Amino acid sequence: MIPNISDGRAKEILNALRRGTVPKRGLGALAVGLDRFAPTLLEELGLVKAGSSQFKALRGEYGSGKTFFSRWFQEQAQHLGFATSEIQISETETPLHHLETVYRRFMEQMATRELEHGAFRGLLDAWLFDVEETVSQGSDTDDSAFESAVAQAVEKRLKSISDFAPLFAAGVRGYHRALLEQKDDVAEGLAAWLAGQPNVSASVKRFAGLKGDIDHFGALTFLQGLLALLKDLGYAGLVVVLDEVETLQRFRRDGREKSLNALRQWLDELDKGRFPNLYVLITGTAAFFDGPKGIRGLPPLAQRLQTDFQTEARFDNPRAVQIRLSGFDLNRLIEVGVRVRHLFAQVSAHPDRIEQLANDDLLQRLARAITGELGGQAGVAPRLFLKKWVAEVLDRVDQFPDFDPNTHYQLTVANHELSAQESAARAGNPLDDIDLEL
Repeated sequence: MIPNISDGRAKEILNALRRGTVPKRGLGALAVGLDRFAPTLLEELGLVKAGSSQFKALRGEYGSGKTFFSRWFQEQAQHLGFATSEIQISETETPLHHLETVYRRFMEQMATRELEHGAFRGLLDAWLFDVEETVSQGSDTDDSAFESAVAQAVEKRLKSISDFAPLFAAGVRGYHRALLEQKDDVAEGLAAWLAGQPNVSASVKRFAGLKGDIDHFGALTFLQGLLALLKDLGYAGLVVVLDEVETLQRFRRDGREKSLNALRQWLDELDKGRFPNLYVLITGTAAFFDGPKGIRGLPPLAQRLQTDFQTEARFDNPRAVQIRLSGFDLNRLIEVGVRVRHLFAQVSAHPDRIEQLANDDLLQRLARAITGELGGQAGVAPRLFLKKWVAEVLDRVDQFPDFDPNTHYQLTVANHELSAQESAARAGNPLDDIDLEL
């Protein structure tokens, strides 16, 4: 069953596929093989919305669709009223054991159903607007009295946040006062400071009675403040995706050990209930979860994430703390191709021509040919297959009345258009043996 989506969203998806990238939205239209996870994940999101917290580990090899899964999951969460954020772990840019950096990165990438990445400033303004709207209802006071009433309301709603995140509350309070005094540069600086940005001027922080930058421990309390702000604004909570955690295996030993301990800390704090309305999803390869340089390097963490994968995959428990993705096979690849053809026909001026010329026989032959080019590894093929299917077949059928792909199209795959994973598959190398650029 292919979900109905708007023409505009269909065009966004097709444009992303032409570029060989994962679409930002509308991923439900392409989701194949995720039905077995959806009920449990939606149930868990419901529990998080009600005030609990959740930690989930997603394992899968390169090309199994972890990035697609995580973005599909974020989209489902946004539809349920969650804010979401996704960050890639790296030793230089986002070391997991520097929680202040992790906090800053996911604040930069925060998004909601209404707001794109970098949504924090918009959420902060929406929170203040909500306070003002509440005060203004049934109020006929003059400007001065109204501002005073709003200030009191802000203080009242910040009181609970002040109990566990006083500096976060002070930053919000200062941001509101800067807006009232029309000091836009100060307001902008305080919003940046609340989002964990370094190098905010001392004068800006002094305006709100603040000092220094957010440190490792301060990041945890700021996260608590953010969750309370989101909840007060009517959001269900926050979903954070820590992608590509397998890169920890390449960290120097001290950094790797600290990062693994940071993961354990996340689990412990979630179990203690410190972060209500927070869902944390990490993604990594089997080598990270099972290898000596992965979570097994920290036995307490390995014990928490231990999951039975010796039983047949069809009996995997989606409620377990760790779940696994099976790689794409040829049948799933073809099914995705059918879904994409359906989307294309929806926005095409010549849907009959699309269905007639880009038929199932052609689709299956293209899927087999590209899989063959990639050493028979269908799990690595979706990106390249969908790019070729849209840009080299469907677009031409749509634009040129005399184009017949059975006669005029011949698949070519140049080395320079392949990703590292695809190049390794073409060369017949195991993906775990190559140095991927992550």
